[in-house]
Amino acid sequence: MTKQQKSRSFEVGLYTLGDIQTNPMNGETISARKRTLEIIEAAKLADEAGLDIFGVGEHHRLDYAVSSPQMVLSAIAQATKNIKLTTTTTVLNTVDPVRLFEDFATLDLISNGRAEIIAGRGAFVESFPLFGYDFNDYDSLFEENLELLMKLNESERVTWNGKFRTPLQDAEIAPRPFQEKIPVWVGVGGTPSSAARAGRYGLGMTIAMIGGTHSGFMPLIDAYRTAGQQAGFDNQLEIGITGHGYIAETMENAKDEFYPYYANYMQNISKQRGMNGQLKRSDFERITGKENVMFIGSPQEIIEKVLYQHELYGHTRFMLQTDIGALPFEKVAKTIELLATEVAPVLRREIEKMDEIKEAAEV
Repeated sequence: MTKQQKSRSFEVGLYTLGDIQTNPMNGETISARKRTLEIIEAAKLADEAGLDIFGVGEHHRLDYAVSSPQMVLSAIAQATKNIKLTTTTTVLNTVDPVRLFEDFATLDLISNGRAEIIAGRGAFVESFPLFGYDFNDYDSLFEENLELLMKLNESERVTWNGKFRTPLQDAEIAPRPFQEKIPVWVGVGGTPSSAARAGRYGLGMTIAMIGGTHSGFMPLIDAYRTAGQQAGFDNQLEIGITGHGYIAETMENAKDEFYPYYANYMQNISKQRGMNGQLKRSDFERITGKENVMFIGSPQEIIEKVLYQHELYGHTRFMLQTDIGALPFEKVAKTIELLATEVAPVLRREIEKMDEIKEAAEV
């Protein structure tokens, strides 16, 4: 970890993918309108409670409410005052980088400098035929679009030539954001080459920790830092961690309350991928253990897990996804309250102490 990273305060926040599913307890299915309004309300609660960042994902399916994160984030910008607004993630392979940049520059103006982009390659393929792209160009599209997005972020006039879109010749890129530049991160699943790419460009890396053990993600951390240092970006490297979770007064309460909805979520994900898997309670108990990256438990247990990860990764940001599988909004709101009032203050304080000790040891 560099001195620049140590000077930053640790950020705690939430993200949502806006999934629309049938409640396993009462058989009701929320409408896309109500789901969207609940996302905005969750962001408002997070802002009022003092959390640092709120993320909105992008999907192009009827079982998700959000296909345009920038539109939802613009609505959130009007309902909040301080919280950072990001995507989790923008599917960069299948979007015009110029249109994307202009949308987020506009969001940045509306929000008084709170906009951010986390760019990823996407877990689903619907957007490729929908927007006229070839899935065989999956990775090369992302690489080219990322290069162009960074160039757009640097200058108000751009000359550029690539493979997948028409050239730009001294093109005016408007409007310019409120911030000097829009922060851009790269979202990474489990591929070390994607982590290395984020490092080569000197961009922040956000890891989606959907399952597995803490140590299992070290190859991504190592690939990112090695590539970043080799490219001369050591002072700019930041790591964000995202994952599923739920917070209650006790671990047992958390597991009992969250299991039906998480099992529902995982079953629907399985169906989306052409399978019919079911998450048994015994398997759920296993994946919520101390060595697993699922963030489920009491506030103290969440604190301990994030602090343990910080010792391993030296990350600067933690974002929780809790509103999945048709989890009722009142339970989402309770997790937001506990995360903001009991988890975040301790994490910020303890991580500041940890980083000061490490800095003193390195001098």
